[in-house]
Amino acid sequence: MSPCRIHAMNPLLKSRKIIIMKLLANQEYSNAESAARRFIELYPDEVFGWKIAGAACFYLGRYQEARDFLLKAVVFNSRDPEIFSTLGNALFYQGRIKDALRCFERSLEIDADHSPALNGKGLCLMGLSLDRAEEARKCFERALSANQSQPEVYCNLGALLSQLGQLDEAVDLQRKSLELNPTYAEAYSNLGHALQDLGRVDEALDALEKATQVNPHSAVLFSNRLYALNYHPDKTAEDIFKSYQEFDRLFGLPHRASWIPHSNDRDPERRLRIGYVSADFGSHVIGYHLEPLLANHSREQFEITAYTERVGSDGLTARYRRLIDHWVPTKELTDEVMAERIRSDGIDILIDLAGHTSGNRLGVFARRPAPVAVTWMGYGYTTGLSAIDYFLTDAVMTPPGSEHLFAEQIWHVDCPVGTYRPAPDMGEVGPLPALTNGTVTFGTLTRGIRINHRVVRVWSDILRRLPGSRLVVDNKSFVTETAQARLAEQFAAHGIERERLIIGYHSPPWDVLRSTDISLDCFPHNSGTTLVESLYMGVPFITLAARPSVGRSGSTALIAVDHPEWIATTEAEYVDKAIALASDIERLATIRAGLRAEFEASPWRDESGFTRRVEQAYREMWRRWCATPQKK
Repeated sequence: MSPCRIHAMNPLLKSRKIIIMKLLANQEYSNAESAARRFIELYPDEVFGWKIAGAACFYLGRYQEARDFLLKAVVFNSRDPEIFSTLGNALFYQGRIKDALRCFERSLEIDADHSPALNGKGLCLMGLSLDRAEEARKCFERALSANQSQPEVYCNLGALLSQLGQLDEAVDLQRKSLELNPTYAEAYSNLGHALQDLGRVDEALDALEKATQVNPHSAVLFSNRLYALNYHPDKTAEDIFKSYQEFDRLFGLPHRASWIPHSNDRDPERRLRIGYVSADFGSHVIGYHLEPLLANHSREQFEITAYTERVGSDGLTARYRRLIDHWVPTKELTDEVMAERIRSDGIDILIDLAGHTSGNRLGVFARRPAPVAVTWMGYGYTTGLSAIDYFLTDAVMTPPGSEHLFAEQIWHVDCPVGTYRPAPDMGEVGPLPALTNGTVTFGTLTRGIRINHRVVRVWSDILRRLPGSRLVVDNKSFVTETAQARLAEQFAAHGIERERLIIGYHSPPWDVLRSTDISLDCFPHNSGTTLVESLYMGVPFITLAARPSVGRSGSTALIAVDHPEWIATTEAEYVDKAIALASDIERLATIRAGLRAEFEASPWRDESGFTRRVEQAYREMWRRWCATPQKK
C-alpha cells in the first residue's frame, strides 16, 4: 500500500496523518490500527482513518474487520484505487474470490496501471481456474512493467508458473523476489515447492527451512517442509518422524491446556454426526475414493457434514453437495471460530482429509472440537498431532511394528483402505504394445519429486539389462524441454541413451497407459492413484515396499488385486522382478488381457463393502470413546 496523498490541511491533522503513515510503513500494524481508530473518533468524516484502519487490520490478518473499515472508506471516496485494491485483498483472503475480483477491476477502472490491483486480479484469476492462467500471467507482467521492484508480484508469477509446470522459470522468479526481499517467507516457500517438483529435494528443504526461520510462527510453512521431507530418498523414517513431533510441540500441544470436555451424548449405538474437513471437495484425485464413500454412507446411522475450505465449485463439487447433509464453507473462519462451529454442530467424529497438504485445517484439530478425530486418505502419513486419535489405514500400508512412526493410534481396516471409481473417459485396455513394437515399454506417471537418485539408478539398471526397452516418464513436472533434458542427463550418467526415454506430459494420460507394457513405481515414496489407474488400464507395475505408509501404497494396490508377486523388498529384487515380467511377453499379454477384470472383481471396486468397513471403524471408535471416563 503506497502512502496517501496529503493535501493542504490543518497542521495538526497533517501531523497525525504523517505519524500514522510512519507506523504503517514501519509495519507497526497494531499501533497503526490503534492510531487510526483514534483518528476516526476525532475525524469521523475523513476517509484517511477508515482507509488506514482497514489496511492495518488486513496486515494483521483480521480480514472481516478490514473489509468493514474499507467499505466505510469507499463511502467517503469511491475514486481511490488503493481502497478498492486493499478491499479486494481482504476479500481474497476470506475466500470471496469473485467479490475480490470485482474490487480489483474497479480499482483498475480508476487507474489502469495500479500495480496492487493488477497483482490481486492475477491472484483471483489463478484461484478461479487454471484455464485463466494466461490472463493471470498478463496481469502479473503488467504489474511488473509498472513497477519492477515488487517482490510479491515476482513471487505470485512464480507460483503460477509452478502450477503450469514451468518450474525452472518459477525458480528464477522466486529468487528474484528474494533478491528484493531477503526475508520474504512466502517466496522461500514457493521456491521450495518448485525445487521439490524438480526433484531437488535437499535444495527444496533448505528453502523451506529458511521460510520457517523467517516466520517461525507459521504452521503452514512448517507443513510445507514436512510435506517435502516425506520424499527424501536417504533420511530414515525415524528421523522424518522427529520433525512431525516438533510440529506437535510448536502447533499442537500449546492448545491442549484450553481443551474442554465434550458434552456429546454417550449413547454408543445412536446415529452419529460425522464431519469431513477438506479443501478438495471438487475435481481432485481424492474424489476417486471419497465420492464412493459418501454415496454409500448409511443415512440411518450417520449424518454427514462437509467443512469445505475449497473456493469455487465444479461438477464434482455439485455431486458432493447432493451427497452431504450439511455444507459449511470454512475459508472465512479462523481456527478458533471453526472449532467452535464444529463443537456447536455436535460433531461426534471429525475426519481430516488433508494432512499437511494445501488448505489443511490442522489448527482446528489441535483445538480438539470433537470427541473423536481421525486422519485418512488426503496425505498418506501421520499429521504429527497427538490431538488426533486415529490414523485410518490397512495392515499392508502400516504393518505391525510401525506404530512408533505415527502420532495417532493406527486403526486397520481390511486392505485396501480406499476404493476406486474409474473416470468415464478412460476407455478400453487395448492390446499389449510389445506385441507390435517388438520391445517392452516401461512407464511412470509420477511427479518429479519422487524420481530421486536411487530410482534413476534402479530404472537405469533395468533398461541396461533389457537392450532396446524404453521408458516413458509422463507428468506435468516434465512439460518443458529444460525439465526433460535435465532428467535425461540423470539417466545418461548411468549410460542410458536419450532416444530410449520418452519424456513429456499428456492429460488425461489414458493413451500413455495404453502405450505402456509395465509401470514402474517410485520409492521410498510410492505413487498413489496413478498406480491404481495403471492396474485398471491393464498395466502391471513393480513396487518396492519401503517405509510406512507412503512407501507402501504400491503394495496395498497390488495386495488388493491379489498380485503380491510384483512387490519387491530390495532394489535388487525390484530389478529382477521387472526383468522377469518383461522377459515373458506371452505371459505379459495374458496379464494385460485379464487385469481389468481382476481389478473389477477386487475390493477396489467394492464401494459398498469399503463403506461398511469404514463405518464399522467409526462405530467402534465411538464405542471406545463412550466407554472411557469423561476427560478433555
